[in-house]
Amino acid sequence: MKVHFIAIGGSAMHNLAIALCKKGYKVSGSDDEIFEPSKSRLENYHLLPETIGWNENKITKELDAVIVGMHARIDNPELIKAQSLGLNIYSYPEYLYEQSKDKIRVVIGGSHGKTTITSMIIHVLNYYHIDCDYMVGAQLEGFDVMVKLSDNAAITVLEGDEYLTSPIDRRPKFHLYKPTIALLSGIAWDHINVFPTFDNYIEQFKIFLNLIVKRGSLIYCTDDENVKTICETNKNDIYKYPYSLPAYTIENNITNLVYNNKKYPLKIFGKHNLLNLNGARLVCNLLKIDDEHFYEAITSFKGASKRLELVKSNETVAIYKDFAHAPSKLKATINAVKEQYPQRKLIACIELHTFSSLNEKFLQEYHLSMSAADTAIVYYNQHTLEHKKLPYISPEQVKSAFGGNNLIVYNDSKRLMDDLCKMDMKEKNLLMMSSGNFDGINLNELADNIIK
Repeated sequence: MKVHFIAIGGSAMHNLAIALCKKGYKVSGSDDEIFEPSKSRLENYHLLPETIGWNENKITKELDAVIVGMHARIDNPELIKAQSLGLNIYSYPEYLYEQSKDKIRVVIGGSHGKTTITSMIIHVLNYYHIDCDYMVGAQLEGFDVMVKLSDNAAITVLEGDEYLTSPIDRRPKFHLYKPTIALLSGIAWDHINVFPTFDNYIEQFKIFLNLIVKRGSLIYCTDDENVKTICETNKNDIYKYPYSLPAYTIENNITNLVYNNKKYPLKIFGKHNLLNLNGARLVCNLLKIDDEHFYEAITSFKGASKRLELVKSNETVAIYKDFAHAPSKLKATINAVKEQYPQRKLIACIELHTFSSLNEKFLQEYHLSMSAADTAIVYYNQHTLEHKKLPYISPEQVKSAFGGNNLIVYNDSKRLMDDLCKMDMKEKNLLMMSSGNFDGINLNELADNIIK
């Protein structure tokens, strides 16, 4: 099979390219920009394009498939050539479905928790040497790639993102997978540039539920009222399995699950992660792994990359990084650290980086989302606003939107890092939250300076 990727440098795209390469396909690709870690990983598999840019000469009748990424524009010369030749053109979710249409498809949907739940299921299946294909949105310890495709695995576990599929297919990605087993973790308005109202956003999840195959299964979180309402009123011919928070204790900054009077110490923490775990447990039950075996396996799960990931710690301070950027994620992550370390003060810092978070209207959704932190810091860069062609936002607007008396606003990353390094961190924790990188702040270097 000969497959060409238009926009091969994307996070999901380059992982799919590597997965097909490992499967024995002949893979080529193009992109107008490729950053790390995609660049090095493509290079390791001899898939890095020789030149940066688009080259319509790469599009020939010999190609069995062309996969187009969201980064490509509708007027991309390679896409136009592929269309003119009548080639088979797929988005990456379409192609994942093609590769998994004869398998049990587990699809994890929701505004938050998708990556962690998907990772938990993959971890447990791997623990018991149960072969599965997968696609997950973060690097997992012990796994070479974020996408695996094979001919032999009977199960595919897919993270079901609600963002758009491709420049020529404006459906949300998770509308293409047709789950055998679906999970819905939570619904909190996001992607305002694509879904301008909450009603429009929630409609995408209703459609997702109706795409579960007949007599398939739906696992859903009853702690989320939006999820509970749309799942319990859904008329699709499916089996439904609700879940909520499991029994647990926290002792010496370690969270333990309690099951049959036995404690299972975890490497993760936070009520949101315990909810994620309980949803993953029900999925594994449907894949013939009972509760006791699930709990045994999950004790070794360290979490997905950048999801409440410990950067560095000593006896009196811990520095964590997290992908949280939406209001609901901020609340859940901040509350998790406060509950895990009740004796320590918390300095929580968020970078406004996404289109939604920098939108003047959506900014109001963050009101009091950081109020549980002892010191709350909001960082944003005016260059990011300019790059996204968004109107100017003043520090005063940010302060007013977030509210609370514990808020400090920065728009200079060097000053932010300098001030953090000067703070007395004894008996305090630092939580750095962003889907970006605070304009180049090296969190390992910051942690080293704080620990010193």
